[in-house]
Amino acid sequence: MLLAAGVWLAYTHWWGRGDAHPLAYRDLTRRIGRVEFTRRVTGVYHSRGALQRLLDATMPGRAPKAPALDYSHDEVVIVSLGPRSSSGYSLRVVRLVERRRGIYLTLRERTPTLGEPIDPHVTYPYRALAIHGTAKPVYVKLQGR
Repeated sequence: MLLAAGVWLAYTHWWGRGDAHPLAYRDLTRRIGRVEFTRRVTGVYHSRGALQRLLDATMPGRAPKAPALDYSHDEVVIVSLGPRSSSGYSLRVVRLVERRRGIYLTLRERTPTLGEPIDPHVTYPYRALAIHGTAKPVYVKLQGR
């Protein structure tokens, strides 16, 4: 019985991680503009209304408009780091792959180095990505600095 459980776990782990291929996306970050996410946010939005509610809750009375997309085919993934102390911080996409069990998004936070010219004001690094919609869950991995 224990052997069968081990084989099953190994098979499901291998099967779920297999068949990986890069997934195309559109970066909507500039299109949406400045959003002051005061906390870390990771979410997938399947409608313009749901995305607009996030933006309205984040910046009441001054939220940018959610982009017009074909939400019947696209979904928007938002990943925010929360506030940072200077202009030297950013968030970049390392890779986005689709596997049998889900969509895997890897991002890396860029931090300023000592002596780097930066503006000392609060920034809110985030990424908004439009991906062709699937029914698969999205898993986000944030790599270290």
